[in-house]
Amino acid sequence: YDRCLENPVTADFVSSFATKEKYLEDGRGVVILKDGQIVSGASSYTRYKEGIEIEVDTAEPERRKNLALIACSALILRCLSEGLYPSWDAQNMGSVHLAEKLGYEFDHTYTAYEVSSDERTH
Repeated sequence: YDRCLENPVTADFVSSFATKEKYLEDGRGVVILKDGQIVSGASSYTRYKEGIEIEVDTAEPERRKNLALIACSALILRCLSEGLYPSWDAQNMGSVHLAEKLGYEFDHTYTAYEVSSDERTH
């Protein structure tokens, strides 16, 4: 949990959970380490009664090595073994292609808006 929060690649893996204890209780996740550093992983961005919303990312130098595929496969299998639905909402075409490799089927596109704050004003 703490290492994920400290890493810009993995912060969103746990950021929706207020505490480490809450993540350990409700969250699910898998990370891949290289030389002791997290380079890829998949986690529950959010948790709802019947499942999770999957968050996945890989450090730029480690992309295109199937690490995300490995991490997502492990997370999805864990969810299914626990009776949780592993929901996937692709943000980009790379995510769509990864989801399709994992057995998901493309449904439809939609418009989404992203709001961010300028941290210098806080």
